[in-house]
Amino acid sequence: MRKVIIVAVSKNNVIGNRGKTPWFLKEEITHFKKTTSGFPVIMGRKTWESIGKPLPDRTNIILTRNKNYKPDFQNIVVCDSVENAIDYCTGKSYEKIFFIGGGEIFKEVIEDADELIISKMNFEAEGDVYFPRIDKNIWNEISIEKFTDFAVHYYIRK
Repeated sequence: MRKVIIVAVSKNNVIGNRGKTPWFLKEEITHFKKTTSGFPVIMGRKTWESIGKPLPDRTNIILTRNKNYKPDFQNIVVCDSVENAIDYCTGKSYEKIFFIGGGEIFKEVIEDADELIISKMNFEAEGDVYFPRIDKNIWNEISIEKFTDFAVHYYIRK
C-alpha cells in the first residue's frame, strides 16, 4: 500500500491560515478530487472540521487524540494515531492512501510517505501553517503538470 501526501502550497510554503486554506481554485479542487476519489483520505481533526463534511467517494479517516470524538456523520472512521489509521487501511487492502492535512499530520508522516503530490501555487499567501521542507536527498521529482494558477509536482522517495 502506497502512502501519498497530497497538498497545495503557496510560493512561500503556506498551506493554511487560521484553520482555512487561504485560496480557492476550482481547477485545483478538481485535481484533488480526481486524484483521491476511490481511496481513503486521512486528515487531522482540525482539517476535518475546516472541511465540515465527508468528502464523497472516499473513506474519510479522522485522526484525533480525543478518544470520545464523534463526528456528526455516519461512515467516518476515527483513529487515535497515524499507525492505527494505516493498520485500518492495510486491513482493507487499499492500493494507496492519501494524507490530506493538516500541518501536524504532514510533519508526522513525511518521513514515512512513499509519494508526494504537491500543487505549487503561482502566488504567495498569508498564513500560519506551513508544509515541511522537502529534502532533495530523499525525494525525486518525477513529473510536473502545469495548470493556469499552479503546477502539480509529483515526487517519489529515492
